[in-house]
Amino acid sequence: MKLLPLGDKVVLKHVAAEETTKSGIILTGAPKEKPQQAEVVAVGPGGMVDGKEVKMEVKAGDMVIYSKYAGTEVKLDEEEYIVVKQSDIVAIVEK
Repeated sequence: MKLLPLGDKVVLKHVAAEETTKSGIILTGAPKEKPQQAEVVAVGPGGMVDGKEVKMEVKAGDMVIYSKYAGTEVKLDEEEYIVVKQSDIVAIVEK
């Protein structure tokens, strides 16, 4: 199955949180929050949303940072995704 977002929605997939710091320290069993960094899996067409023209600024494959409490979590084919509005994405991570 495939998720196809509507309007200004974007489907994201969480990236695995790093278990070690840059200096090599291994982070152990401390309670972990879900990462706010994710990979864009699918992007809606944009268009008119609430009477305003929305141009989609992200594309599939982009790494993004999104708002902490944004979106709807969805489980499909044993994979977990989060569906957010484009306005809930705060930055694109460039490498």
